[in-house]
Amino acid sequence: MGNINAIIIDDEERARNTLKLLIEEYCPEVNVVATCANVPDGVLSINQKRPQLVFLDIEMPEYNGFELLSFFRDIDFQIVFVTAYNEYALKAFEVSAVDYLLKPVDIDKLKIAVDKAGKMLSTETMQHKFENLKDSFAAGQFNKIALPVAEGLLFIEVPEIVFLEAEGAYTNVWLKNGTKILVSKKIKFFEEILNERPNFFRSHRSFIVNVNFLKKYNKSDSSLQLDNGKVVYISRDRKSEFEEQLKLNKVTGR
Repeated sequence: MGNINAIIIDDEERARNTLKLLIEEYCPEVNVVATCANVPDGVLSINQKRPQLVFLDIEMPEYNGFELLSFFRDIDFQIVFVTAYNEYALKAFEVSAVDYLLKPVDIDKLKIAVDKAGKMLSTETMQHKFENLKDSFAAGQFNKIALPVAEGLLFIEVPEIVFLEAEGAYTNVWLKNGTKILVSKKIKFFEEILNERPNFFRSHRSFIVNVNFLKKYNKSDSSLQLDNGKVVYISRDRKSEFEEQLKLNKVTGR
């Protein structure tokens, strides 16, 4: 029997069973004391079993994995998110107390995540980190996103994004330092991720703009000149909404 008690919460039975088998085979220090199909059942199991580690899926019916945090006043367990490749993976993982695994789970990365969790089983540290995560989730203000690139995930600061430019089924992400990163996701994907941030605006089917980098708005030709010298455009049907958003934001700068 292992010395770290763990619970798996995932709405997919196959995913629960597969992860349990991998843990039993490759992480002998972990003892899986329960598997749960949803957040409410997971909350009950956590209260009953008092695990030190929770493997938590994010996208589930009724409650998503992040919302599990809101059920606890004090968090005395570590969480490793286990998720398919989706917008949630791009939102959350700048929190250093939280690790994550992408499905299908890689054995070596599972071992690393378990080792990291074992080293971080400090109630004080976890409580502080998860309070920050809860606050960030509630405010919709995660400071980093991870861009899927050929080598894996590239983490960048969201405020460093000047604009995003559609290129077919891909998106160019332009950063403050002049870097352009080609990502194998459509621009709609990023629109959904950034929709809670009022400084990002889908000005055109090809562009999402960070208005904090706006240098000049030319109403006559519906163009936007940005601090990096690039020019993007506003669709005719989006001009009124854009001008209203500028009033709301008051474009107060970075």
